[in-house]
Amino acid sequence: MSILKIARMGHPILRGVAAPVEDPTAPAVKRLVADMIETLDDIAGAGLAAPQVHVAQRVVIFRVPAERVTGRPGDTAQELTILVNPVIEALSGPMELGWEGCLSVPGLRGAVPRHSRIRYRGTTPDGAEIEREVEGFHARVVQHECDHLDGILYPQRMTDHRLLVFVEEWQRHPIDLAALAAE
Repeated sequence: MSILKIARMGHPILRGVAAPVEDPTAPAVKRLVADMIETLDDIAGAGLAAPQVHVAQRVVIFRVPAERVTGRPGDTAQELTILVNPVIEALSGPMELGWEGCLSVPGLRGAVPRHSRIRYRGTTPDGAEIEREVEGFHARVVQHECDHLDGILYPQRMTDHRLLVFVEEWQRHPIDLAALAAE
């Protein structure tokens, strides 16, 4: 296994559409996933998409840490999930504004509107099919990682770029999104 280099915003791999994986159970996919897991563990992130490690294939990994869940029924802690060729479907419910960061956009956070509830499905490297209906942070992390497969970084989803901030400033001067919405 290897720790892989993360592509940063501006690299062409992050602007392209990733290719579908023909055989999710192929040894090359399993090696890629093992390296992605080691890389994610090394940087303590919530998720990672193959294009972020310079591989233009439709593979994402993510976890939902207990401290990030909202307590809503479809938002529970989730151990590491691996999805090959994921597909997302938005479900009824409002778009929600929430803070996001990205390993490919280091040092910044942005307030991004996302679907509050989604259904996603995909295949594991063992060939098992996964299908889940989720909401809250779980829905947000899946949408964020799958955006990478279509060449989209979170700043492109933002509707108010005044809410793109340096992490250090955001920590010193927190912005309450709920208070902004109420204005």
